[in-house]
Amino acid sequence: MPWTNVAGETLFYALYTGDVMGRHNLVLVHGAGGSHIHWPAELRRLPGANVYALDLPAHGRSGGHVRTTLQTYADTVHLFVLALGLQRAAVLGHSMGGAIVQLLALRRPEWLEKAIIVGSAARLRVQPDILEYLNPQTGQDGFKKALDLICQRMYGPQASRQMLLRGRQLLRAVSPAVLYADYLACARFDISAAVENIALPTLIICGSEDRMVAPEESCGLSQRIPHAQLVTIRGAGHMMMIEKPSEVAEAVARFLGVG
Repeated sequence: MPWTNVAGETLFYALYTGDVMGRHNLVLVHGAGGSHIHWPAELRRLPGANVYALDLPAHGRSGGHVRTTLQTYADTVHLFVLALGLQRAAVLGHSMGGAIVQLLALRRPEWLEKAIIVGSAARLRVQPDILEYLNPQTGQDGFKKALDLICQRMYGPQASRQMLLRGRQLLRAVSPAVLYADYLACARFDISAAVENIALPTLIICGSEDRMVAPEESCGLSQRIPHAQLVTIRGAGHMMMIEKPSEVAEAVARFLGVG
């Protein structure tokens, strides 16, 4: 499992080499409180692509410090790609990661070929009760209530009990300070006035049963980005890549032209 140094921080990423010619590189950017573990094998090992599943600073196995804005996370992803020496790549982000991808697409560095936005929107509407309970001042009781609310809203109706328990287990392993900082940064994210300026080929994927980012938000985003396609995963909630991994991976493979 590889590590790399980015601006003095040691970052971890899971690597799958599916394209020895280096024509198709895909960088995965997880959501709030996430890590590379949140990506299913169908995406982490997407046939025909080299996949780099990054742990953002202070997440998963990465070192470094937590960020207070999504723009600074986007800057880190940009530097990560440069550190790896990738000449071109597509970036796929989920939820908070999808917001980071939008910021990268607006910046449009030379290496960025395509953008894939999963379960995200131009403005992230974080539920006030979740943000309130995540505040460190509420202590462990507040953090537990926040996890309850997040887990209730994160998955669709078809998600198994085992999937729900695993999701909660992963969240409990996250530092409360990191999770609060992520959600606070998401609550402050709003590029509604700028998304029309995204000129890259863009794929937007949403779950029909998403209760964190309503599918209408994803639909609206697809209508405002000039070169966007929208794929709806029926029956899936916010964690659609875990709930319906094959369907999400197939949509990504078609968009990238791999497989």
